[in-house]
Amino acid sequence: MTTYNIALLAGDGTGKEVTDEAVKVLKVIGEKYSIDFNFEPALIGGCAYDKFNTPLPEETLNIAKKSDAVLLGAVGDWKYDNLPPEVRPERALLGIRKELNLFANLRPATVYPELTELSPLKENVVSGTDIMIIRELTGDVYFGTPKGIDIKNGEKFGYNNMCYYESEIKRIAHIAFKVARARNKKLCSVDKANVLDVSRLWRETVNEISKEYLDVELSNMYVDNASMQLIRNPRQFDVILTGNIFGDILSDEASMLSGSLGLLPSASLSDGKIAMYEPIHGSAPDLKGKNIVNPIATILSAAMMLKYSFNLDNIHDDIVNAVRKTLKDGYRTQDIAQSGMETVGTDKMGNLICDRVLHG
Repeated sequence: MTTYNIALLAGDGTGKEVTDEAVKVLKVIGEKYSIDFNFEPALIGGCAYDKFNTPLPEETLNIAKKSDAVLLGAVGDWKYDNLPPEVRPERALLGIRKELNLFANLRPATVYPELTELSPLKENVVSGTDIMIIRELTGDVYFGTPKGIDIKNGEKFGYNNMCYYESEIKRIAHIAFKVARARNKKLCSVDKANVLDVSRLWRETVNEISKEYLDVELSNMYVDNASMQLIRNPRQFDVILTGNIFGDILSDEASMLSGSLGLLPSASLSDGKIAMYEPIHGSAPDLKGKNIVNPIATILSAAMMLKYSFNLDNIHDDIVNAVRKTLKDGYRTQDIAQSGMETVGTDKMGNLICDRVLHG
C-alpha cells in the first residue's frame, strides 16, 4: 500500500470544518484505491499565536517540511486585528510560502453548468468559463526590500519595493507554459510593462521563455485591461500568468465568476517535493461552528494535491466528477443555495461527495 504523509494545518475559524471534509474524502479515496494517507495536525495562524506567541511555530514548519504535501484550511480572526503586523495570523501564510519556497500558485476558476445563474455576470457571458491563473507567490511587493514606514520631510512615508530576479520569472514561466501545454495551449501573460521597469523585465523574460514552447500561443496584456477583459469576456482566457500582487487581485476577481469563493481551490508549488493546497476563501469566523460553510473548495484542493503532488490524475478526476455529480443531483450549501434545490450542511455535503466517490 502506498503511503503519503500530509501536514494538516486546519488554521482558524471554519478551517477545521472544511479540512475535516477534505480528510473524509481522502480517506474514502484511500479505501477505494488502497492508499494510506497519514495526517499530521499542526497549528498555524491565530490558534498558533494563542499557544506559541507566533502564527508560524517552528514545530509546524518542521512537520510541513517532513511531509509529502500540506493541506491548509484558512487563517485569521477579527480578535487578532489589533496585534502587531508581524504576529498577525496572515503573516503565517507569507512565512510558510517563503520557508517552503512555494513560488507558483495555481488558481483554477471554473463555472459549473449547474451554477451559472449564481454568477454576477450574464449566463451567455460566463457559461463555459474555465481559467487557470498562475500567480508568482514569493516575490514582488509582498517580499521586496527595503520596506517600511518612516518619517521623511517631516511626515510619515510608506514604501514597498516591487522586485523580481530574472530567475524567478523564468521558473514561474516554465510552470505556466507546461500547464498551458497540458490544457489548450494558450497562455496570456499579464503585466504593467508600459509603466513599470520590473514588468518590462517580466515581459522580456516570458517572451524569451516562449521560444521553448512554440506549440503554446502566448499573448501579453496590461493588468488594467486584463481586469476589464475578465468581466467582459472571460472565455477568451485559458491560462493566465502574472506576478504576485497582480495575481492576488485578478484571481480574487476571477473567483467571483463562479458565484462563490466556496467553490474554488488552489495549489502552491515549489521546485522541490513539497506543495501546499488550500481553498482561496478566508476563515469566515462568523460562520464557525454553524455547519453551513461550503467544503467544496477544500475538497477540490485535496484533489489538486493528488494531481500535482502525487501524479494521480485519474483519482483527481474521480473527486472532481463526484463534486459535479453532487451539484448536478441538486445539493447545495448555503452560499450557493438555489430555489428547488436541497440546502445541506458542511458535513452532509462532504458525505454526499464521499458517496459519489465510492459509487459514482
